[in-house]
Amino acid sequence: MNASDVLVERLLAWGVDTIFGLPGDGINGVMEALRKVKDKIRFIHVRHEESAAFMACAYAKFTGRLGVCLATSGPGGIHLLNGLYDAKMDQQPVLAITGMQFNDVAGTFQQQDVELDKLFIDVACYNNRVMSGAHMESVADLAIRSAIEKRGVSHITIPIDVQQQPAKAEKSQRNVAHHSSSVHAISGNVPPPGDLKAAAKVLNDGKRIAILAGQGALHATDELLELAELLAAPIIKPLLGKGCVPDDSPYTTGGIGLLGTAPSEEALEDCDTLLMIGTSYPYIEYLPKPGDCRCLQIDANAQRIGLRTPVEVGLVGDSKKTIQMLLPLLSRNGHRRFLEKAQKGMKSWNELIEKEGNSTAMPMKPQVVGWELSKRTKENAIIVSDSGTNTTVWARYMQAKRGQMHSCSGNLATMACGLPYAIGAQIACPDRQVIGVVGDGGFTMLMGEIITAVAYKLPIKIVVIKNNTLSQIKWEQMVFEGNPEYQCDLLPIDFVALAQAVGARGVRIDDPKTAGAKFDEALAMEGPVIIEAVVDQFTAMLPPKITADQAIKFSEALAKGEPNRLKIALTAAKDTVRQVV
Repeated sequence: MNASDVLVERLLAWGVDTIFGLPGDGINGVMEALRKVKDKIRFIHVRHEESAAFMACAYAKFTGRLGVCLATSGPGGIHLLNGLYDAKMDQQPVLAITGMQFNDVAGTFQQQDVELDKLFIDVACYNNRVMSGAHMESVADLAIRSAIEKRGVSHITIPIDVQQQPAKAEKSQRNVAHHSSSVHAISGNVPPPGDLKAAAKVLNDGKRIAILAGQGALHATDELLELAELLAAPIIKPLLGKGCVPDDSPYTTGGIGLLGTAPSEEALEDCDTLLMIGTSYPYIEYLPKPGDCRCLQIDANAQRIGLRTPVEVGLVGDSKKTIQMLLPLLSRNGHRRFLEKAQKGMKSWNELIEKEGNSTAMPMKPQVVGWELSKRTKENAIIVSDSGTNTTVWARYMQAKRGQMHSCSGNLATMACGLPYAIGAQIACPDRQVIGVVGDGGFTMLMGEIITAVAYKLPIKIVVIKNNTLSQIKWEQMVFEGNPEYQCDLLPIDFVALAQAVGARGVRIDDPKTAGAKFDEALAMEGPVIIEAVVDQFTAMLPPKITADQAIKFSEALAKGEPNRLKIALTAAKDTVRQVV
C-alpha cells in the first residue's frame, strides 16, 4: 500500500462514503486510490472547488457526520477556503484533502507551488503536511478525529511524491505500526449537578423568561417545547436554529435580528431572564444589555459560554441531555402574561405576513414567493438559503414545519452557498425534498453547479429570486449609511433558458395570481429545476422594527440623489407594511 491507499483505508474505517471534489495532477495519487474503491466511496465531481467545500459543510449539517472535500495543489486548494470558513464558523466537521508540489522542489517557485498547510492555518483546527508514506495513517486518524470532536475543519495536504510513497517506507522506531485507531469515543457531555441546581434557581426566580435556541438545540425539539411550557417562555430562533421548533408552535416568536420578527425583538427587550441554548448569536445589539436581565447559557462547547453576554450560570453539555436533567428541577412559572403578550404579538405578526404573502401587486412582491412556496413544502423537506434578500424571504415567509431541516451560511453569511448546499443536502438525503431559495446575485457566482445536479440526476428545486440587483446591499447602503445605492445592479439573465441549455428544467413565475399553480407545476417535475421568480426590486426588506436613525438614513439616501428615489418612495407609500418609514 502507498500513502494514498492508507488515506482511503482510514476514510473507510471512519465511515466516510462520500467525497466532494475536483481532480487535478497535484492530487492524482489520491484519485487513483479512490478509483480502486469507487464502489465504497462516492466521488462527487463538482465544477468549482469552493462548491465542494460548501457541499461538504451541508453534508455535515444535514447528517451530523463528517463532510469531506478534495482539491488539487495550488489554486485548487485555495478555492476551498471560502466553503471551509463557512464550516468553521458554523462549527461543522469537515475534512479537506489537498495536494502539494513535490517535496524536493517545494518553496522554489515551482508551478502551483503553494504551501497549503501555511495557508490553512487559521481555518483548520487540525492542519498538517504529510511527510512520508509512514506518516499518513496517524495523521489521517487524528485529522478525522479532530474534525469530529472539535466540530471544525481539519486539513491534510500531501506532496505529489508522498502520495505514492510506500506506507512502510522510512518508518522510525517510535512509529509503531497501526498505533492509532478509528474508535470514536463520545463524552458524557453533561454539566455537573451543582451547576444544574444553580441554573434551576435562577430560572425558578424568573418571571419574564425568554429562550434563545440555536443550531445546538436542533435535536431537542420536544425538550424545548416542554421547557417553554414550564417556564412560560417564548422561544426565539436565530437563523441556524430555525428548525429547532416548528413555526406553528404557540411557544415560538420566530427569528431575531434584521431578518427576524418584532415579537422576538420585544421579548428580548422586556425579559428579566434569558436562557441561551446552543447558540452564539453574533448580533449582540439585539441581546439584552449586560445587567438588564439575568442570563444563563447551555452549550456543548465551553469556549462559547459567556461569549456574547455575561452569564450567571454556564451549563457545558449537550442541549438535549442538559434540558432533560434540568426539567425535574424547575417549577411551573405562574407568571404567564409575558408569554401571552408574545403570543398576541405573533398573532398580529402572522396576519401581517399572510397579508404580504397574498399581495396581488405587480411587479410581484418577493414576499409572495416565500408564502406560496412555504405552503407546498413537504414535512420532511430540507430547505436552504443563500445570503441576501432571499435570506429574509426564507427566514420570515417560509414556515419551518416539524420534521423539516433548514439552514444557511449562518456566521460567515457568504453568498454563493445556496446551490451547493442544496446539492450536498440531496446527496446526503436522497429521499427527501430539497429546495434552495437563492438570489440572482449569489446564484450566478457558482451557477455552473446546476450542471453537477444534472449530471447526478438530483431532483433539487432552486428558486432564484430575480430582481436584477444586489438588493440587500442596496438597502444596507441606504438604511445603514444614508447613501444612495451604488454598483448594485445586475445584468438580467434568463434563468429558464440557462436551465434548459444545461439539461435542467426551467419555470418562470412573475404573477402572484398564478404563482401557486406554477410552484405546483415546478415542484412536481422530475430532476433539477430552476424556478425563476421575477420580483419587484423596489420593495424594501428592512428590519422588523425600524429605528429613528434608520428612518433618517433612509430619507438622507433619497435626498442625496438616490437614482431610483421616486420609484422607491412610491413603493414605500403604497405598501401598508411595517417597512414604511
